[in-house]
Amino acid sequence: QVQLVESGGGLVQPGGSLRLSCAASGSIFTIYFMGWYRQAPGKQRDLVASIISSGSTNYTDSVKGRFTISRDNAKKTVNLQMNSLKPEDTAVYYCNVRGRMLSLRDFISWGQGTQVTVSS
Repeated sequence: QVQLVESGGGLVQPGGSLRLSCAASGSIFTIYFMGWYRQAPGKQRDLVASIISSGSTNYTDSVKGRFTISRDNAKKTVNLQMNSLKPEDTAVYYCNVRGRMLSLRDFISWGQGTQVTVSS
């Protein structure tokens, strides 16, 4: 079983910054994919940013140039640095990790979610 613990959400004014972190633990053999999704009230959960084992990153258009995703393979953590935040970035942010366990079973795990509110 793989557990994810998120931290770093909160309330920030427009134009401000926040940094989200997610740490994975458990019997993990390897991690293929680490990403951040977000879900605003009444909307579907959408992928915001992702990073794969090669280090290649992907961002949704609305956050390009403002958000940066990074990972630490040794610590099994993924971070999302969010700058120039806008009210439309307000949502619950979820960490998502996919990989293979020591038992050689593939896994997909979700974090508990962390609230990000951008408001003056």
